[in-house]
Amino acid sequence: MRKLALLFIVLSCRSVFGWGNEGHRLVIRIAEGMLSAEARAQVQATLAPGEALVDFATWADEVRKVRKETEPWHFIDIPISSAGLNMQRDCPQNNCVIAKIADFRKAWRDPAVSPADRREALLFLIHFVGDMHQPLHCADNNDHGGNDLMVRFLGEQTKLHSLWDSGLLAHMPAEDQLFATLSQAITPERKAEWSSGTVEQWCNESFQIAKRTVYGLLPPADDTGQVEAGRSYQSMAEPVVELQLEKAGVRLAAVLNESVR
Repeated sequence: MRKLALLFIVLSCRSVFGWGNEGHRLVIRIAEGMLSAEARAQVQATLAPGEALVDFATWADEVRKVRKETEPWHFIDIPISSAGLNMQRDCPQNNCVIAKIADFRKAWRDPAVSPADRREALLFLIHFVGDMHQPLHCADNNDHGGNDLMVRFLGEQTKLHSLWDSGLLAHMPAEDQLFATLSQAITPERKAEWSSGTVEQWCNESFQIAKRTVYGLLPPADDTGQVEAGRSYQSMAEPVVELQLEKAGVRLAAVLNESVR
């Protein structure tokens, strides 16, 4: 029932939720286990009493419905035909996920910013770090990041973007089980490696995954024009989803820890 319900959501609405609620919750849960005492205290001081960070996993997706200006903040369209990120070309007016992570990271750490604005900055920040690790939030193949490309996945029609947002996760273990698996996979060595680098480098990494894997390993259309993303594509994609969620959690913790120094 869980898989059917999630798949219905994926198929029945326009894909706007990078990773969906479950994926974003997993990123935050991983990050929370790696926060310094100082960062944890600042998070709690930013939130209202009784609030938990994980409860706001998709707040940024909900608010975009009434604040349309926030929609471009969730992604950056790097052309698949390019070598990689070019901020001047791909982020005009600094109106993309990379620029907004920088803006909200700065706002959250600034005591001169009002408490309400600092709270909003934190809620955007925890979401956008997750978003940029969904490969199709950092790439475009003249199809709005896979939103215009329909594929057939395990017998059902869906958008390629929706498949990577939530469709694959719908066929993976439930949240608590997946959280345990992902957490166990994050070794100290991986944590140290993934925490290094810049947001721009992390974005380029997601772009390369989209270019080489999401699009690169997608089967070509058949004689009827149908793109069949079957079991072999699923077997390739699920480990990528797991790895990107692990990296997003580690890096969100790194961003929050760095922001209180």
